[in-house]
Amino acid sequence: MTRARLLRGAAGAAGFLIAGELFIRFGLSEGLVFPAPSTVLYEAARLVVDGDFLDGVLTTLINWAVGLLVAVAVAVPVGVVLGALPPVERAIRPLLEFLRPIPSVAIIPLAILLIPVDEMMKVSVIVYASIWPILINTLYGMQDVDPLAKESLRSFGFGPLSVLGRVSLPSAAPFVVTGVRIATGIALILAVSAELLAGGASGIGVYVIEASSGNRTDLILAATFWAGIFGLLANLGMVTAERRLFHWHRVRTGASES
Repeated sequence: MTRARLLRGAAGAAGFLIAGELFIRFGLSEGLVFPAPSTVLYEAARLVVDGDFLDGVLTTLINWAVGLLVAVAVAVPVGVVLGALPPVERAIRPLLEFLRPIPSVAIIPLAILLIPVDEMMKVSVIVYASIWPILINTLYGMQDVDPLAKESLRSFGFGPLSVLGRVSLPSAAPFVVTGVRIATGIALILAVSAELLAGGASGIGVYVIEASSGNRTDLILAATFWAGIFGLLANLGMVTAERRLFHWHRVRTGASES
């Protein structure tokens, strides 16, 4: 089933590129400054050996990885604590609901003013954006734990920490991984967005800014293409890990839905 989905996705992407190529080649794009897909793909292939672009990719991916790791390290413990202590969760919930809807891109100008160190500013924005899906999914995972399983352990004399380690955390783990998977894409978006708005020495966003200053639409799209590829690969990696680690959760969910 997965292979069939990949083939259908590849066929859809190929069809889209062919349609775009024909649209450009037959002159239907008159008045639009838009390169042919073949030109974009050629430039994307050329970027593989472009040292400046590769340096920018490395900078973006480092910021992305650091921000995502910090978000996991903060959001998971907080989510576990809030899920294990309902009174605390109810007290904190209004603040969470106020902060969560704020567009992360909107805080980039504020972060530029408050955090003078360029890379630290970008990582901070990534952390802020990535925390929410991980925190909310961890919280929901803790609330989804079977109360009968917890009561069974308590009846056998297990304390709160033992119940947390033996039942709550394993049960919530699939939700946590789902939150991390969602945050993976968000973190990459913010990594590039912060570079676009704040600039810097290098990065995919910085490369796009430089290409736009030269009216190189083909390079802009080629760099954007690679950003999309990195996001796609990261998501596929997380989905694969999620399926292999928590296949039992998928079986249980499918059985409950049927």
